Amino acid sequence: MELSERIVLGGGCFWCLEAVFTRVVGIEAILPGYMGGSSSDANYTSVCSGTTRHVEVVEIVFNRDIIDLKRILQIFFTIHDPTSMDRQGADVGYQYKSIIFTNNDEQSSISNECITELSASAVWGGPIVTEVRSAEIFYVAENYHHQYYESNRLQPYCSYVIDPKLNALRKSWAKYLN
Repeated sequence: MELSERIVLGGGCFWCLEAVFTRVVGIEAILPGYMGGSSSDANYTSVCSGTTRHVEVVEIVFNRDIIDLKRILQIFFTIHDPTSMDRQGADVGYQYKSIIFTNNDEQSSISNECITELSASAVWGGPIVTEVRSAEIFYVAENYHHQYYESNRLQPYCSYVIDPKLNALRKSWAKYLN
């Protein structure tokens, strides 16, 4: 029985999501990229232009015997603002939308259930705008985006945007970290 499963998440800059999920137990692979757009190709320049309608995402391969999708989504909703339409903090544009790209009906059901629970809890104080859509073509991001945080920890963006997300991760999810 195959224990590996794949989910694609978008919640702001893919550097942030990659830095977070790299630290979570049960994550076997994580890859930054682009998904959901209308053009037949995607690259950082075109996606950032806003004309392709792609979203910056991370493809996460996880061992569901170690961590289940619901827990991954709970972590996801802890480290980004799911009430912001097409933005996360100072990162503004369609490419930064909150979105879950699913691969089957079970993933869609679990994703929608998590959103319903989060909405009912009113923890965010506003409506959840995270979309749930079927996975589309995944375009791998350029090599310089891979492990960006690990290679650029002293960059201001990493210090001001990613470090607080990692602190929130450690505070709320310490037992799920490598």
